[in-house]
Amino acid sequence: MGAEEEQKGKQANEQPRSHPITETEFLTWKRRKDADASARKAEAARKHAEDIAAGTVQMNGREMLFLSRGCLITLNIEG
Repeated sequence: MGAEEEQKGKQANEQPRSHPITETEFLTWKRRKDADASARKAEAARKHAEDIAAGTVQMNGREMLFLSRGCLITLNIEG
């Protein structure tokens, strides 16, 4: 009998919650998740910019084109 009770207890723990979350709880969670994601993205961008400034990382082509206008070479083509 002890094994049956143990299995019933395991099954009860594995079943999904019977209490669904409310719309307000979901929206709160979603806003917090989005804020965390944007904070992580901003921190990564800041660190990347610091690394470029320190010279530890090279710029990619897009960064050269848009961030560092002084690197562009102007071609004068006369035709």
